[in-house]
Amino acid sequence: MAKPRVIVGLSGGVDSSVAALLLLQQGYEVHGVFMKNWEDDFEAGYCAANEDLSDAEDVAETLGIPLHRVNFAEEYRQRVFAHFLAEYRCGRTPNPDILCNSEIKFRAFLDHARRLGADHIATGHYARLAHNGITQLLKGVDRGKDQSYFLHTLTQEQLRDALFPLGELPKAEVRRLAREHDLVTYDKKDSTGICFIGERDFRAFLHQYLPTQAGPMQTPEGVVVGQHQGLAFYTLGQRHGLGIGGRRGNSGQPWYVADKDMARNTLIVVQGDHPLLYHRFLRTSQLHWISGTPPEDATPLMAKTRYRQADQACTLRRQASGYEVKFFQPQRAVTPGQSVVFYAAEHCLGGGIIDAAWN
Repeated sequence: MAKPRVIVGLSGGVDSSVAALLLLQQGYEVHGVFMKNWEDDFEAGYCAANEDLSDAEDVAETLGIPLHRVNFAEEYRQRVFAHFLAEYRCGRTPNPDILCNSEIKFRAFLDHARRLGADHIATGHYARLAHNGITQLLKGVDRGKDQSYFLHTLTQEQLRDALFPLGELPKAEVRRLAREHDLVTYDKKDSTGICFIGERDFRAFLHQYLPTQAGPMQTPEGVVVGQHQGLAFYTLGQRHGLGIGGRRGNSGQPWYVADKDMARNTLIVVQGDHPLLYHRFLRTSQLHWISGTPPEDATPLMAKTRYRQADQACTLRRQASGYEVKFFQPQRAVTPGQSVVFYAAEHCLGGGIIDAAWN
């Protein structure tokens, strides 16, 4: 009887390398796919994709599995990057990793894997799945690495045949396994930065695509304390990179971005733990529920508005358009364009885009 075929997204990092290793040990027929999704390079000598491909090839050779290459650059540009730029033009701060998962890793890649005869696809995400009539998305056992936040937009069809081999493992064990099996990626630094684009000077990178206009930084009272380089370059709650650290103001405390006034091209900044940095309510739209069914109004839930944030108690209430979320405690720097993701214990229920936040 033929072994089930699993196509693993082999990125050249330690997580996907060990995912492929574990699937081999579990008896699957494993193939790797290396996805190239970005082709524009303005920075001389920037070759992270070439290094990642080399590492993926090395891992595939060590494991004795085929490695396929595929270019999704056009799909990425149309489905992810265009939205990314549109959000920044509107003064919002998008999370491209979430859209990248739903449109590239679990759509374009899934379709390609099926053409390669896949019974399953697999990635190196730290998350788990449970199949109880419907497919449920669960947090990874390693809470410090749990990536369910980035997967909350996936559908039943996308999750049904997915495998997350690392969901039960802590990161330290993943690196130990990579070292034990002589995988070249065992000590490779985790990737950060924009999905598939990588670590770059973000301001210089964004400047290549968005026209920017400098303008004033001012306090809520209207006192000008500096000049911003373009509203797209700043996000709510940001402290570093404002260039006004030497202006002590009234309190002598650090400055933070509190708001963007798009109409006046003005960045609103405050000092210290200012009330304008905190919000009890938010409005969210474009909601997706993994089960297909939303929770009942006013059901107590947990939610997070940033990946690294601890779960926060809240209630959810349906509105004419979207939902209103009320947190039990004020939340710092809730940012339009980012995602609010809802949980019931370890179950990730789904989430939506943050449209606005207030006290």
